[in-house]
Amino acid sequence: MWWLYGVKIGSLETFCRMADGIFFWGPVTSKEWCEPNYVQSSYIAEFFNTISNIPCIILALIGLVNALRQRFEKRFSVLHISNIILAIGSMTYHATLRQMQQQGDETPMVWEMLLYIYILYSPDWHYRSTMPTFLFLYGALFAIVHSQIRFGIGFKVHYALLCLLCAPRAYKYYIHTEDSLAKRLAKLYVATLLIGAACWLCDRLFCKQIQGWYFNPQGHAVWHVLMGFNSYFANAFLMYCRAQQREWNPKIKHLFGYFPYVKIQKPKTQ
Repeated sequence: MWWLYGVKIGSLETFCRMADGIFFWGPVTSKEWCEPNYVQSSYIAEFFNTISNIPCIILALIGLVNALRQRFEKRFSVLHISNIILAIGSMTYHATLRQMQQQGDETPMVWEMLLYIYILYSPDWHYRSTMPTFLFLYGALFAIVHSQIRFGIGFKVHYALLCLLCAPRAYKYYIHTEDSLAKRLAKLYVATLLIGAACWLCDRLFCKQIQGWYFNPQGHAVWHVLMGFNSYFANAFLMYCRAQQREWNPKIKHLFGYFPYVKIQKPKTQ
């Protein structure tokens, strides 16, 4: 019976900390989501919003191994690594609910979008050094400013504009892709984005109603899982398009019969 006693003491200890407003990571200084704090663990503020980033890390590792094994351009290895960094930043933010960790989540989000802009537009950019230089300086300036200023709604607008910049080029790649399996990757990307966005909005807009339900669907955690798949599908589609540009004869294969990945066959001269 000692373990029952331990659970009761641990639960009482957590309850007392919550009642006093004192938590393991200190007072909440960042935006909160529709998940009660420190319920599942006294060391993790938003438990489900934290662990839901794990699929993103696993999927990014699969993509990274494929990019390295087939010797894709380094930009794709960096892209997969940025997905991992973003997921870790999100984990630390939701685990602590501290402002610094929130900025550590949001800044990699902007960096990742700048990387997507580079990958999408660089093949047709004639001044090769100007784009990476500008994007690097822009990302560095944003990180400095964001470390000092809390943007709130301004960050969301800024991030949405960066996403919109990617849309025309991504659509151009889609309409010029003939392979049905590759097009399916793009469709899965859009589907996971729309479903994930709906979960995000419902969790944000109807939090008070959700908190009265017997079961919390954890919409923000579902958003994290779907965005992990979303990033994986986007990266695989871009790898396919780039392989087509380089005439590497890309094919869509499936790992374990489920996870799509790009298999290429480079000419012997490359």
